[in-house]
Amino acid sequence: MLACLQQAVEIESPSRSKPALDRIGAFFAWEFERAGGRAQLHRRMDSGNAVTAEFWSSRHAHKPILILGHTDTVWEVGALSTMPFRIRNGRAYGPGVLDMKSGIVCGLWALKALRELKIEPRHPVRFFLNPDEEVGSRAFRSQIEGEAKQASVCLVLEPAAEGGALKTARKGVGEFRVVVHGRSAHAGIEPQAGTNAICELARQLLRIEGFARPRSGLTINTGFIEGGARPNVVPEYASATIDVRIPRLRDGVAIERKMRSLKPFAPGAHLTVTGGINRPPMERRVSRSLFRKAQELGGQLGMRLDEASTGGGSDGNFTAALGVPTLDGLGGVGGGAHARNEHIIIRELPRRAALLAALIANL
Repeated sequence: MLACLQQAVEIESPSRSKPALDRIGAFFAWEFERAGGRAQLHRRMDSGNAVTAEFWSSRHAHKPILILGHTDTVWEVGALSTMPFRIRNGRAYGPGVLDMKSGIVCGLWALKALRELKIEPRHPVRFFLNPDEEVGSRAFRSQIEGEAKQASVCLVLEPAAEGGALKTARKGVGEFRVVVHGRSAHAGIEPQAGTNAICELARQLLRIEGFARPRSGLTINTGFIEGGARPNVVPEYASATIDVRIPRLRDGVAIERKMRSLKPFAPGAHLTVTGGINRPPMERRVSRSLFRKAQELGGQLGMRLDEASTGGGSDGNFTAALGVPTLDGLGGVGGGAHARNEHIIIRELPRRAALLAALIANL
């Protein structure tokens, strides 16, 4: 498992590089074929290739178990030069090792274990590896949802939460862009003739901050702003990009309504609001029965499994929103996702593969 994982990590695969994503897609397609599956590349010009793989599909009429993963990482090509794959104190480090190439490797080995032990699941198994999850799953969202509609359940190979906990709830994710157009003027001679777009934007951001409900899990973060040209010019343009996280679907409806109802404070200022909620929340009710099953099977394997919720999104948000029973966090155990100390705990690799194999065999 570790040798396969090292190969995967050393094929760098940032979300925006089609050649790199196509290389990692071809690598995993080949590994699925070697494991006895029937793999297929789904080609697009505007993104990397997605990968599907089917196991036991010709021997069952039941709906398949859908297993989701993603091949892209947040790391650009060249990251290996400063953070190479390495092993230290029982941990493996490298770009994408936790999020989420270790999860895909666990999925592969779960299928290999079932085949070698001659354990045939009651349902066929279908993998879908998405090449652009880290940037919003824009290229293949509709295909992921189509796969989910045909599935009995969905298992997601994202990293585990702290302590190896499985993820039974995820917040929905939204992104809004607020653009302000004012009127330029000389800041020293006739500032009153201008409409300061930056000041207008600042007032709007304070208003937007008031839409947050952190105690109930609805959070808002202004992550990027720009505007103005020179200190002696009243700025005519300013914009901000805002991240929103919602725990419930109804929160998304409310925040979109509030964002689109914003009105200018200053006479002469004009507002444009674009964007919206792009990932619905994964609410716990669609995960409860699957988690209980995983907890029972984990107990038989000597594993104590807890559940957790997270503010980050995954492709499991899409499947859960369709009402498909979805369990997330079945991948590697470690820490430092999206950080330079990204790592997995090596001894957990076969344990996670065993848990996944047990789930597939017993659902």
